[in-house]
Amino acid sequence: MFDLIIRNAKLVDGTGAPAREADIAIKDGLIAEIGTVGSLEGAAATEIDARGDLVTPGWVDIHTHYDGQVTWDPYLLPSGWNGVTTAVMGNCGVGFAPAKPDSHDWLIGLMEGVEDIPGAALAEGITWDWETFPEYLDALDKMPRALDVATQIPHGAVRAYVMGERGANNEAATDNDIDAMAAIVEQGIRAGALGFSTSRTMLHLAKDGKPVPGTFANKDELIGIAEAMQRGGYGIFEMASDLNPAEEEFGWMAEMSQKTGLPVSYALLQNPVDKDGWRNLLKMTDDAVANGANIKAQIALRAPGLILGWESTVHPFSLHPEYLPLADLSPEERLENLRDPKIRESLINGAPYFMQENDTQEGSGLPSGNGVGALITLGFDNMFRLMQDGVPNYEPERKDSVAEIAKAQGKPPAEIVFDMLMENDGKGYVFLPLLNYANQNYDHIYEMFHNENTVLSLSDGGAHCGVITDASFPTYLLSHWVRDRARGARFSLEKAVAAQTSSTAALYGLHDRGTIVPGMKADLNVIDFDALQLHEPKMVHDLPAGGRRLIQEISGYRYTIVSGVVTYQDGTPTGKLPGKLVRGIQHADAEKLAAE
Repeated sequence: MFDLIIRNAKLVDGTGAPAREADIAIKDGLIAEIGTVGSLEGAAATEIDARGDLVTPGWVDIHTHYDGQVTWDPYLLPSGWNGVTTAVMGNCGVGFAPAKPDSHDWLIGLMEGVEDIPGAALAEGITWDWETFPEYLDALDKMPRALDVATQIPHGAVRAYVMGERGANNEAATDNDIDAMAAIVEQGIRAGALGFSTSRTMLHLAKDGKPVPGTFANKDELIGIAEAMQRGGYGIFEMASDLNPAEEEFGWMAEMSQKTGLPVSYALLQNPVDKDGWRNLLKMTDDAVANGANIKAQIALRAPGLILGWESTVHPFSLHPEYLPLADLSPEERLENLRDPKIRESLINGAPYFMQENDTQEGSGLPSGNGVGALITLGFDNMFRLMQDGVPNYEPERKDSVAEIAKAQGKPPAEIVFDMLMENDGKGYVFLPLLNYANQNYDHIYEMFHNENTVLSLSDGGAHCGVITDASFPTYLLSHWVRDRARGARFSLEKAVAAQTSSTAALYGLHDRGTIVPGMKADLNVIDFDALQLHEPKMVHDLPAGGRRLIQEISGYRYTIVSGVVTYQDGTPTGKLPGKLVRGIQHADAEKLAAE
């Protein structure tokens, strides 16, 4: 007697093998048997008819930021809507353990600054039942959940725990500091962390404007920590970095990996200032691997950018002095004011602070300068109406930019973008790509994807709550890259599925999942491929303390299954919570595999 049989599936098993028609039997949380359609004998407590549907392994998302949300939300939305069955958090050097009792507010400010997660939500939602990293894992272990979670040890928290203000201020670590940090990391790896993460980019600033602790850590500190991971048994060294200078960064990365045997992973994105610089970084990666290092570049499936709307964290008018009186109004009051023709005219004809003479921003709470602020307020050639033909378009053409539409209509760009934001009763959204869109197409992502030393990542699930919906990356992989892309080459179905399952799982030592093979963990998605669709984002206030977040609902997932248990049906949680905390390297049931 099986627990579950899925019949008539178009099976894409995650190995890269061609799709095939199959029936799949599940027992005791594992894949028990796979046969041709109609060949499986025996009954099951539950049967699913998957005729016309894809059946894939559950998605393994290796780059999320649910470190706080995981303590109160058993469903980890929006990743749960997107067929994710394993989520890895603790990325980019930020997290909540280890944590001394007097550092809670500081850690919240660090996460709020780097990942745009409302601090009030974190303060109300987190119950601090831990100080050490193993105690954090124990706290996570107690909570039932709909999907599996795993985590990494964050450099920022470790540095602050050991060095106090010196660590927070990025002072150089002494030998004693490095030894103390290494001991914490080794302890965390032994307790079940899958790795260690750090940030070396100036894009990551705490709420107080300071770079994340560890941003300027030297080679001795980084390799000392990696050696502790090696002593602990295994772990991936993950980082976000400006890679500046690239040769120096790759030097210690390669040395670290060669010396410890551990994988090192970094984020690879196209920079608009150096459109082809990513090729050089990939070449360095390939060369390092050829010389014995284990380095993987984490790539994104689309442009990391901003979803601009009146309720978003920022929008094209948020730095205008004329907008400041509206900033703290309720959404309803703000919209009423924005409908006033005089206010509309003042915003359209106005200019951001940094373009005005006698600029005085003291007390405004708004950023100064003309960097990202100029892109948000004046980058009209790279702003696009998000919704086109009823669906989000993340690979728009140049002709669809605000600047080009304004030119064609003989209107100022500010008027065009204002009216876009006012669409859908003031809930219109504008897409502003920041990285990965220098050529205003995704041809380079296609090239990145087909390099053997890259891995799909950077969805940022749970983070940047007011400006992104990138937790939908796994769904976008199939809906855009496999099915819908019209502006260039597409991915093959089988390679795409393997890239989001077996490849991501293997990098993090999760060898018990990612393929639908007898003896493997029964994490699966049953997908109506033709109906798979991302919907229009919307702002909700469902975090603790009424915190807001931008969400994007999904259709097309008929069933999501974790350890043989249906956790989502047609996008709705079933209430079943088979998910667990993953501790350390996982291996397939060798006894079961040998019996097959």
